[in-house]
Amino acid sequence: MPDFLKGFNAVKAKIEAGMNSSSHSQFPGQQNVLYQSMSAPSTPYWTANFNTDQPVTSEWRRETGAHGWGNAELEDYTDSDRNSFFRQSTLVLKAIVEGNSLTSARLTSHEKLGRDRGYLEASIVAPSAKGIWPAFWLLPSEPFSWPSDGEIDVMESWNAEMVNHACLHWGQYNGEDHDKHRVIDTQNHPPNSPQGHVYGLCWDQATGRLLWYIDGRAIMKADIPGGMRQLADFQVKFNIAMGGNVMQGVRPGEGNYEMVVHHVILCEEPPGGWQGSERDWQSAPFGHGY
Repeated sequence: MPDFLKGFNAVKAKIEAGMNSSSHSQFPGQQNVLYQSMSAPSTPYWTANFNTDQPVTSEWRRETGAHGWGNAELEDYTDSDRNSFFRQSTLVLKAIVEGNSLTSARLTSHEKLGRDRGYLEASIVAPSAKGIWPAFWLLPSEPFSWPSDGEIDVMESWNAEMVNHACLHWGQYNGEDHDKHRVIDTQNHPPNSPQGHVYGLCWDQATGRLLWYIDGRAIMKADIPGGMRQLADFQVKFNIAMGGNVMQGVRPGEGNYEMVVHHVILCEEPPGGWQGSERDWQSAPFGHGY
């Protein structure tokens, strides 16, 4: 049995034995990153491989460019191993500020969600500093029309504010479309906590539902809007942006800023199964407009 399945089954066995459901369990190779949930996710149908024997590009596309990315950002996304690499069974994205040089990484999975319903999860230790904007999010496969085809932000935090922004974007930003965007801000959330956080997204195309999770707790729900691309066609993204409009013009200081990803999985069901998802849907708040 693969090691990651042993980890999942160990968690399930503890739950079935009636142990405290708030206890922290570790996935193999997570190095003290906490997994906190009512139950373990179902067996993954895709697990990102962070094996140092293979190149990052075997499962991730390195996006490149220094054109501001629609937000007047300062970073130059590169295809260099300095900015994205595997280390001790983790995926590392590194933003580097050296004088006038600001380089970083923006990665997109070759894998698509590929199903009409499922659960995506990643455990992350992200940087938190002025002028720094790490994100774990999804866009449809290219070509796509933004924002009408949709964007889902599972984790993003900026300018050392200790706030997680869970977002759903589609439509425009004015007139009737202004309230189509949905967001929930989770306060007092240190993304750089040494033990990390587990971020999740549950989707069900048939019921038209999206649920966002942090450390096993449902923090936001939203209806899938009509006209948005089918969720099966979305891909996973990680990046560290620097400066620009969202940072209110703040430039990061000299140094290195790392986002460390300990695991990424796609599962048939969310933690607690689809019955648990129904309970979470009833209790989670709807995201609000801007």
